[in-house]
Amino acid sequence: MDETIRETLLSRFVAYLDGLEHEESGAAPAATEEAREEADLFSVFVELAGLRNEVRTQSRLVKEALDRFRGVFDTLQASHATLEQELKRARGETHDRERTLLKPLLLDIIDVRDRLAAGLKPAVAAPPRWYERFRPKTRQEAEEAWREGMRMILRRIDRLLADRRIVATKTVGRPFDPRLAAAVATVEDPAAADGIVVEEVRPGFLWQGELLRPAEVIVARRDVRNGDDT
Repeated sequence: MDETIRETLLSRFVAYLDGLEHEESGAAPAATEEAREEADLFSVFVELAGLRNEVRTQSRLVKEALDRFRGVFDTLQASHATLEQELKRARGETHDRERTLLKPLLLDIIDVRDRLAAGLKPAVAAPPRWYERFRPKTRQEAEEAWREGMRMILRRIDRLLADRRIVATKTVGRPFDPRLAAAVATVEDPAAADGIVVEEVRPGFLWQGELLRPAEVIVARRDVRNGDDT
C-alpha cells in the first residue's frame, strides 16, 4: 500500500476517534455529523483497500492456474509427440515383419510363375511319331487345352502378385541398371547401343516400390576394336 494512502487512512481514523470523543462529551451536532461522514469515508477506504488486496489475491491465483495449465499442456503435447513416435515405430516394425515373413513365399510363387511361363514358350517341333498320324487332331486339341489351362493359372498368379503390389521390372531396351538387374552375359549387337539390355533371361520384380528379386539380363556390348565407338 502507498505511503500517501496509509497517511490518509490514519488521519481519517484519528478523526473518527476524535468524533467519538466529542460525541461522548456532548459536542455540537454539526461536529458529530462531520465525524460520521469521516467515518463513512474511512469505511469506504477500508473496503477499497480490502478489494485491492482481493484483486491481487485473485490475480495471483489466476496466474498460478495459468502456469499449471501451461505445464499440463506441455506435458500433453510431449506425450502426444511420444505416442506418434511409438505408433510410427510400431508401423515400421509391422511392415518389416510382414515383408520378412512373406518374402520367401512370394519368391516361391514367382518361381512357379517362371516355370509356367517357360512351359508356354514355343518349342522346336519334333517330327510326329508313326502312331500319331492316325490321331493328329486329337493330340493337337489336347495340347491346346493343356496350354490354355497353364495360361489360366499364369493369369491367376499374375493377379495374385498384382494384389500384393508386385510388378515386373522393365529392363529390355533400356540402359543396364545394376540396382534392378544382374548381367549374366554380354553380346555384340550392332543394332543396340553399348550398355543396353537386349534380352531378359529371368524377369525381376518390385514389391511396393522396393526390389523383391533382381532380373537376369543380357547386355549389349560394342567391340571397341571394330572402331564403332571411335
